[in-house]
Amino acid sequence: MAKIELTASEQPCELKVAVAPAGGQPLVVDFRRVTKTFDAGTPREFTAIREVTFAVENIPNIGEFIGVLGPSGCGKSTMLRLIAGLAPQFPATSGTVLVHGEPVVEPGPDRGFVFQDYANFPHRTVLDNVAFGLECQQVPENDRRERAREWLAKVGLDPKKDANKYPHQLSGGMHQRVAIARTLIMHPRIILMDEPFGALDPTTRQRMQDLLVALWRELEATVFFITHDVPEAVYLGDRVFIFSPSPGTIVHQLAVAPPDRPAREMQAEPAFLASVRQVRSLLEQLEDAKPNTSS
Repeated sequence: MAKIELTASEQPCELKVAVAPAGGQPLVVDFRRVTKTFDAGTPREFTAIREVTFAVENIPNIGEFIGVLGPSGCGKSTMLRLIAGLAPQFPATSGTVLVHGEPVVEPGPDRGFVFQDYANFPHRTVLDNVAFGLECQQVPENDRRERAREWLAKVGLDPKKDANKYPHQLSGGMHQRVAIARTLIMHPRIILMDEPFGALDPTTRQRMQDLLVALWRELEATVFFITHDVPEAVYLGDRVFIFSPSPGTIVHQLAVAPPDRPAREMQAEPAFLASVRQVRSLLEQLEDAKPNTSS
């Protein structure tokens, strides 16, 4: 198994990959030289990711948070959907995708997905949106509604005032709280988040970051979080993956200080800002190295 050793530093640092002793727990996620090509052999052939390799260890009672950065179209979402088992990105063209030591064959309740566009059902109330997964599992109505109310409170909504609203009555931040509650009520071992806060204003975004950190620690899940916001990735992550331009591959894996203070406080500190500058510099170098395809 691959073991990730982090170099102690206040600044982001490259990770060194070593071999872990045999007989441990299966890796939570294990990508081995994974490539995804669409429309292979046709004029529309396009390779989204190429030779992506990484590993996330199963550390008891701890869930790792991985921020994912990279230019648009570099395959970040493809990576998440391969973990989730969602077509058309799934299955991989080549390489191996393992979750908990087993090949991914289909979506499952052990993996929850939160999308940027909220994806709440417009014809269902807030309460019924949150309870949807439990309904699919045929959990009795009273039980699932009670658990849904608990999760509404966990994500900062009012179970009495908000439960019977419909999505069109919600603000952007409330929408995303509902989507997060609907995902986390299933207690997934892996949480996949594709730019979930991209449409939120800065103040709401920081509040959602703090909420997500609290819920992640409660669930002890592994989180993959795609964002274009460098401070967000550096604040939330234990690690940050940086993808190259298309076809995407992971060119940097960085250890960053985990969030131990509210976002508004930590993101104003000099050490944090220095980390953000270093990550931005790496992204700018990737952009500068892109071949010029203009005519």
